[in-house]
Amino acid sequence: MRRGNSPESHVASSERSDRGAERALERRLWAEHPRARRVLGLAIGLSFAATACGLAVALLLSTVVDRVFLGSRTLAGVAGMLAVLLALQVLRGALLWSGEVAAQRSAEDLKASLRGRYGSALVELGPMYARRERAGELVHTAGEGLEAIDGYVTRFRPARALGVLVPVVVAALVFAIDPWTVSILVVTGPVLVLLLSLIGRRVRDQTRRRERELAWMSAHFLDVLHGLTTLKMFGRSAEQADTIEEVGRRYGTTTMDVLRTAFQTTLVLEWGATAATALVAIEASVRLMAGDLPFGRALAVLLLVPEFFVPLRRLAAEYHTGRAGTTAASRLYAILDEPGRITGTTHGLEPALPSTFDVRFEDVDVSFDDGARIALAGCSFEIPDGALAVLVGPTGAGKSTVANVLLRFVDPDRGRVVVGGRPLADLEPEQWRTLVAYVPQHPYLFRGSVADNLRLSRPSATDEDLVRAALAADAHGFIQRLPDGYATDVGEGGARLSGGERQRLAIARAVLKDAPLLILDEPVSQLDDESGSAVTGAIESLARSRTTLLIAHRPGVIAADHRVVTLDGGRVVELGAAEVRS
Repeated sequence: MRRGNSPESHVASSERSDRGAERALERRLWAEHPRARRVLGLAIGLSFAATACGLAVALLLSTVVDRVFLGSRTLAGVAGMLAVLLALQVLRGALLWSGEVAAQRSAEDLKASLRGRYGSALVELGPMYARRERAGELVHTAGEGLEAIDGYVTRFRPARALGVLVPVVVAALVFAIDPWTVSILVVTGPVLVLLLSLIGRRVRDQTRRRERELAWMSAHFLDVLHGLTTLKMFGRSAEQADTIEEVGRRYGTTTMDVLRTAFQTTLVLEWGATAATALVAIEASVRLMAGDLPFGRALAVLLLVPEFFVPLRRLAAEYHTGRAGTTAASRLYAILDEPGRITGTTHGLEPALPSTFDVRFEDVDVSFDDGARIALAGCSFEIPDGALAVLVGPTGAGKSTVANVLLRFVDPDRGRVVVGGRPLADLEPEQWRTLVAYVPQHPYLFRGSVADNLRLSRPSATDEDLVRAALAADAHGFIQRLPDGYATDVGEGGARLSGGERQRLAIARAVLKDAPLLILDEPVSQLDDESGSAVTGAIESLARSRTTLLIAHRPGVIAADHRVVTLDGGRVVELGAAEVRS
């Protein structure tokens, strides 16, 4: 068997690939955030200056001791040097503090930028992407995942930079004072770095596993909270609590493995540094007693050698923090690099928005999961300007996909949609959506008052505007019966309201927007007959002044003389007029 095809070569290749990916990730991270990079560079420079002050203190202290004990100098004779020692220590403390402040500022700038870009990326990817992912994992990435980058910036990066710079400077100083001692540092230093690298691979793998387990636990816990009623009804709540406990225990075990490995790394570095320092002490003592090394130089070497290993020990202690940060950044960039399904006019002059709102689907194909799931296949139909069309069909026929295409949440794989004679794909999505009002089948209400949720569609709306929209959606009556009327807090997701009440508020929100294109997905599915009839009448009234697409399972929810488009398997199988309601 050729060596290049051996399992060992594949492992080595994988490790090189991982290291290369991490280096590329770090280069990209700092290239995209030059201000944070400059501030961190300042922080590292301040920390290095503080270390230089410490080295100067060691050299000056050895000179003071030599002059006092062997040179018979009095304290008054070295008073100037002692004053310099005190000033250096004060300066060192100020530099350390300034370096930590600068590093924290760099971390805050970096996290703020990444969090903003992450939020923008999720908005750009839209609800179609969010439905594929677990909400808890996305929230974890934005929260604890991004916070892991804090330790990477404030502790690991300075430790790694000083771990390279300081040993080189110390070795140069020791070489200038006593070249023989450098041989010990040259041998022990690389060995300790090699041990750190070997143990670091294990830390990297454990950190990745710990991050995955924490993200899964966050997502699963959120799923349990959302589905608590269902779990209680089926008697499965205790089982899910046991699952969370088991995953939590496993996460704790993984965390302890990471800490144990970090402790082992620190122990190896401490042992190596102590052994090397002891060797230097023995070597310097023997030569001192033999008269080959002056006392002042011997003391300077003994004071400088521990400083050679301080940054290496700090790097070992912060190694797992750095791996946690790069793991979090890797997950974040995986989402930032996720290809979107939306195109828009991001460069040059944007085309004007349409003045009429006749909608035409021309042989539209939409698929998901890399073509494995066909949502629309050759879908073609037309809605005249100002008309109401009812889109019907069985579950999975592609009705919601039609709405998502019109909302620019997804663009067709083939074919096109034309609105007012303009291709929809040429319009800027954000501008286009200002002309569309949408009522989903399961509307979401944010925590806040009824008025706050209504004003999402038009922040400048007056109280009178809210009342008119609520009356049109048959919502004013139940709003008045709420404890504080329009100021009543609806709870998270509208939890304090019934399904029908949430639906009517969503319709009122769409009415308030007063957009020329209205899309309603099963608007009366959660309403009783009386409220459903009132809302249906409101829809028919609204449809007289705008282009309206109503998605329903059956065409009979709307009176006759309206266009009906029947979908099945993503294709239009029938075009006709609505049946009269009984």
